[in-house]
Amino acid sequence: MNKHQVKGSIRQAAGEVQEQAGKLTGNKEQELKGHAREQAGKVQKKAGDLKETLRESGKH
Repeated sequence: MNKHQVKGSIRQAAGEVQEQAGKLTGNKEQELKGHAREQAGKVQKKAGDLKETLRESGKH
């Protein structure tokens, strides 16, 4: 697991929490910010997954 995968997972989880908190409090702005953060985390994790796949394929 590389740093992009870890940071992406953390960002995604934090975004989910922020989004749910926005929903619970009725704060649409926080909900949207959380959703955006979650999506950014997914993208970062996918980039890390790709990087890890490329690194592993170079070993064989």
